Amino acid sequence: MFLRSTYNEFIKIASKPRSYMGFGAITLLVGVILFAMKMDGLAFISFITASFEQTLSFEGNILNGNLIGFIILQMLVIHIPLLIALVTGDLVSGEAAMGTIRLLLTKPISRTNILMSKFVAGCCYTLIIIFWFAFMAVVVAKILFGTGDLMVLNNDGLVIIKAPDVTWRFLSAFALAFLSLATIATLSIMLSCFSENSIGPIVATMAVIILFTIINTLDVQVFDRVRPYLFTTHMAAWRSFFSDPLPKREIIQSILVLLAHIGVMLSIAIYKFNRKDILS
Repeated sequence: MFLRSTYNEFIKIASKPRSYMGFGAITLLVGVILFAMKMDGLAFISFITASFEQTLSFEGNILNGNLIGFIILQMLVIHIPLLIALVTGDLVSGEAAMGTIRLLLTKPISRTNILMSKFVAGCCYTLIIIFWFAFMAVVVAKILFGTGDLMVLNNDGLVIIKAPDVTWRFLSAFALAFLSLATIATLSIMLSCFSENSIGPIVATMAVIILFTIINTLDVQVFDRVRPYLFTTHMAAWRSFFSDPLPKREIIQSILVLLAHIGVMLSIAIYKFNRKDILS
């Protein structure tokens, strides 16, 4: 019964036009970046490496698919939460707005399982979005620009990652990015349980992200104790997979914090959904 309910929830997602906005937006944005890099990418790379050219000599295919994929991932992954919230923020409140929530809750399945099926369906949608993003950002980039060593500029300086070592790092980075976006999906589902319209949870989700991001950005001592526990602090943890040596402790900490947020928010959503009034 749970699997059938999850399948039905995924069909509901697939039947809504807004569910395809994410794919269209990713295709358009990544396509624009790929076109720009194809036309004038060498000038962009020269600007980045200019400060190193006096002491280092760069040879080979620097402007390759691995570098383009890393640039795209760094530029766009912060914009995907909105695309996720547009869909997952509607999973509960959308049914309440249409009045179908009453029919749904009369089915011979517990409210907890109904909400969990919505959560799983939302995570499946998020996973598909990540797969499409990975395909456009890395696979298509490699087809257009070829492969080669990945040059990464971070706080520690310039890091060169050999081509055979890049694939698992990208896979791990996208896996952690999925966990971050699953946290966003859980947040929007939780807020959706408190709303009777679709716009509220979507706007509230983005407001929470903006608020937490401001707290992360402001260099104010009063926020120092709070920052490590905000999920936005760990949404960029995927970058750690492109460091050498690999900061395993920081990666594990980020994973645990994100999982803790998912667990707490999902528990709140289940509590609220189980007490939702369907008669008013």
